Amino acid sequence: MRVIGLAGWSGAGKTTLLVRLIPVLRARGLRVATLKHAHHAFDVDQPGKDSWRHREAGASEVIVSSRRRTVQIREVEEEARLPDLLRRFAPCDLVVVEGFKREAHPKLEVYRHANGRPPLHPDDPRIVAVASDHPFPEAGRPVVPLDAVELVADIVLARSEPFAAVLERLDSHGAAD
Repeated sequence: MRVIGLAGWSGAGKTTLLVRLIPVLRARGLRVATLKHAHHAFDVDQPGKDSWRHREAGASEVIVSSRRRTVQIREVEEEARLPDLLRRFAPCDLVVVEGFKREAHPKLEVYRHANGRPPLHPDDPRIVAVASDHPFPEAGRPVVPLDAVELVADIVLARSEPFAAVLERLDSHGAAD
């Protein structure tokens, strides 16, 4: 297993790039898992569905299971740490982490100039490449166009790191701010 992240400000296009990247990686024969960070309260089950009704009634944990998929919803008191979340994955070839931009895993920055936010890569040595709609000749790492999904896939495969090494670094750095 290997790990890489997509990091960038909200609205930069991380999810758009990721949903275009996954089929390219799958076509190359990889089993891909993803982890998405959310900065706010979110819900995955829909009001009125049984799992939602169970949680609304006060269940602290709900598991919904069928022949094809299992979903676990757990109410928590504090946010889970990235290494703990990574350890939950079943074996696969590549885990792509969307978000967790301040953590110490390898990341590809997704940068959109129209956001008006500063790039992350000048201050983060764990950013190994940039996918951008803006040139960064001084970046000191590969910079590719946002829509060059095949090139992004090449970078993701070349710059992802072994799962165990990422976990060791994340555990030794502790929680990021």
